[in-house]
Amino acid sequence: QVQLVESGGGLVQAGDSLRLSCAASGRTAVTSAMGWFRQAPGEDREFVASITWNVQSTAYADSVKGRFTISRDIDRNLLYLQMNSLKPEDTAVYFCAAADRGWVPSTLAYEYNYWGQGTRVTVSS
Repeated sequence: QVQLVESGGGLVQAGDSLRLSCAASGRTAVTSAMGWFRQAPGEDREFVASITWNVQSTAYADSVKGRFTISRDIDRNLLYLQMNSLKPEDTAVYFCAAADRGWVPSTLAYEYNYWGQGTRVTVSS
């Protein structure tokens, strides 16, 4: 089992930056691939970014490439999402997720076994 707790969301203006954090705990947290997904009101959950357990591979949604950076601190079991040049369309609840298949930076929500409760990000224009 892996437990995930996100933090760092808030209200910002377009063009601002924000860093989300996700604290992972549990027996398999270290060997899990991890990802960020987001869900805007009335829309489906969508992939944002992911990273393998050994931080050697990452993946990004086209909509955030060049603006968002995913990283993790293996020793502290922390996952981060640095978000720069935020846009109003980035407004959503952001979820941290962990996948038992740690060597693949999956972009598919159904391949993630554990989810956090989410942290809200609101970007005003």
